[in-house]
This record gives sequence, C-alpha cells and structure tokens, in this order.
Amino acid sequence: SPSHPEVFATGDCAHFQPRPLPKSGVYAVRQGPALAENLRRAALGKPLEAWQPQTKTLALMSTGDGGAVVSYGGIAASGKWAWAWKDWIDRRWMQRYQVLPPMQQVLPKASKSDTPEIMRCGGCGAKVASPVLKRVLERLSLKTADGVAMGAGDDAAVLTPPPGQALVQTVDQFRAIVDDPYLFGEIATIHALSDLYAMGAAPHSALVTAILPHAGEAATERDLLQLLSGVAKALDDASAVLIGGHTGEGAELSLGLSVNGFAPLDQLKRKGGAQPGDALILTKPLGVGAIMAGDMRGVADAIVVEAAIALMRQSSAKAAAVLAGAKASALTDVTGFGLAGHLIEMADAGNVSFSLDLSALPLISGAEALVTAGVESTMAPANAAFAERISGPVDDTRARLLFDPQTSGGLAATVPADNAADIIERLKAAGYEDAAVIGEVRAASGRDETLTLG
Repeated sequence: SPSHPEVFATGDCAHFQPRPLPKSGVYAVRQGPALAENLRRAALGKPLEAWQPQTKTLALMSTGDGGAVVSYGGIAASGKWAWAWKDWIDRRWMQRYQVLPPMQQVLPKASKSDTPEIMRCGGCGAKVASPVLKRVLERLSLKTADGVAMGAGDDAAVLTPPPGQALVQTVDQFRAIVDDPYLFGEIATIHALSDLYAMGAAPHSALVTAILPHAGEAATERDLLQLLSGVAKALDDASAVLIGGHTGEGAELSLGLSVNGFAPLDQLKRKGGAQPGDALILTKPLGVGAIMAGDMRGVADAIVVEAAIALMRQSSAKAAAVLAGAKASALTDVTGFGLAGHLIEMADAGNVSFSLDLSALPLISGAEALVTAGVESTMAPANAAFAERISGPVDDTRARLLFDPQTSGGLAATVPADNAADIIERLKAAGYEDAAVIGEVRAASGRDETLTLG
C-alpha cells in the first residue's frame, strides 16, 4: 500500500496504481508469486520488487441461456460457442486439481535402488549440511565474551571462569510451542536462562541442539537462521553469547540449550531456605499451558494467545535482581511441573509447608475460562498427581491451574513478610505487572499435605 507499507493486497480487494485494473482472477493468480516474494523481502528488510501486469486479459461471462460473452482488450463477441469455450476452460482448470500427484523425495543415487523413499538416515547422516550451517553462522555474526577461550567453530567450547566464581550449568529441551521459529528460539532461550536467574547466577554462554524437520536446503537454511536468530537475540539481551552446538534432522522442530552462568558460591540461591512466616511471591501469572493447548485446538482467542506469548518472551532477569536485592530466602522458577510441583520441591528442600490464597493467584486472562471448558495441557494430568500433597479444594478451577505447566514461567520466591509489599511494588515497576503475594510459609505440618489451599 502506498500509504501503509506494511499492508499487502492481491486480487479483487487490491486497487492497482498507477493504472486501475479490471477485477479478474487472472490478476489474482499472477499476483500470487509477487506477493510471496515481497512478503519475504519485507520481513528481511530488502527492497520490494515491482510487478508489471499484463495489458490485456481474456474474460468469459455466462449469459444464463446456454451462451456467453467473451472479451479481450477492445474486442468482444457472444454466442453458444463462447459458452462451450468457457465450459472447456473451466473444466480443464478444475480437472488439474482433482487428482494430485504424490509428493516426490529425491534420494541420493546410491540409495535409490535399495532404499525405500520414506527412509531417512540417522546418526551423523541426519545433520544439517555443512554449507547451510556455514551460511547461517556467517549471517548471525556471533559475538564473543570474556571467559570464552574457544567457541563456535572449534570441536568443543572452552570456558575460563572468573576468579572466585563457580560455573553454573543447566539444560532444557522441548518441541516447538509456537509456529514461528524465531519466536520459538527466543522463548526457549529465555526459558532455559530462568534456571540461572533462579540460582542467582549471571548468564554467560550457551550451547544449542537444533532439530529441524526434513526439508529442502533453502527451507532448512531459512528455518535454522530464524531459530538461531531468536536464540542469539535472547542471549544478547542477557549479555550472553552462543558458543557452539549441534544440528540434526528429526520429525519436528525442537530446540535444546545448555546454558552457562557464573556466580560466587556464597551468593547462589537455592530452593531450600524458606522460613516460617515468610511471604510467598509469584512474579508471572499462570495459564500458559492451558492457553497454548487451546491454541493448538483452535479454541483460544488470539488476544489470549498473544498475551501468553508476550509473557513467555519476558525474561526473569529483572525479577531476579529485585529478589536478590530483597534477600529472598528461597527461589525457584515455575516451569513444567506447574506451580504446585515446584512449591512442593521448595517445601521439601526447606522442610516447610505453604498456605496458598487461591483468590490471590495471578492468572492470564482467558486461562480460567479454557480450563472450565475442559481445555488443559497434556502434562496437566501427570502434574495433578501432586494433589495428594495438597489440602483443600483441588477441583476448584483456579486450583487446577496449579498443575498447569508453564513454559518460561515466573519466579516463586519467599521473602520477609514485612518487606513483601515493597518488593511487589518494585517488581511491578520492573515490568512484572501481575506479581503478587500468593501465600505464606508455615512450619512443616508433619502430615503428607505440603500445600494448604484457602
């Protein structure tokens, strides 16, 4: 669009400049490849290509009485012969799409004679081709950092921790939660880094394992570039660098990260350490699992899904800094086991129990309605086994979200109760608008129940 460069149109909804075109399916068909090319160029920040329409088009319109009118440029005619011509053209067009040929896979010549077409090699025969990987890495322009003696390009990465600091490592891997490889790479990296923040470590570097579905070389290069660009963006935001990794071919897109951080041993945070009387804080709302399950089923509103994606893209770095400054007694990140599972881990590590206020639980708008409608993550039933450690109305809709797995969830922390209100204000000022006090720490009950719902 001349007035709105981000808007693209083809077919009858488009008004062509500088010369208006008649409405015709011919133009819509011919505009398709140009539209696809220019969408790619716009996404990559490249100049758009001009499209030149043909000057004349053939038009055939039925008159309803066995005849038709035909026009081409300034020539027009009508008659039954025109209808026969139109009918022949239409039927030939439709016939082309009645029986589609099977998709062909081109295999190496050496394997065509004795290898089924659907078979793909494993092991190192399933790696992304070297030229593709080389081009992607060149376009990424990877950064380096202090403490990286050897990085991407060598057989292994070599790190030299700063004096007096410990190396903190964690690993995460999961299949794509969104269709966009860039967003998936960014979210997966932010998710992995949250373990470091929960330990009080500063992110330093990461290794990746990228698994991509089999595709042509161009598509593989495109998806790998987008995936690793998202990873690099999240690492750069965390002042960390990508130092190597591995690529492979698999059934679906997935990404694994081994992330490294540094911290003085005496400054590391642990799950244990909560003290009776402490306030329990959650920095992000719950509901990511149910919402993304709803998205896969096509029953979640777009605005709800976008809210969940925005939360997954929010790093816990600033929250960790606030909680470290507030002398949090215990800290963990809320991820796959749901809030209930991670709180039980904290309680067991610190020999305490928790009292939760269900009404205070922050939830992503729309999550509760989805759970009420029976939509939940496939991980939720397994997490519901934690119910045997819970006293209270576990069948309540809000309580069921305690079992909802959180991708790139928030931090759960225990802090001195007297400071809780001030800490919440600081978390909100740092961008965690839904941060809330959701309960308190109590002495271990001596019973099986670790969480009490109120």
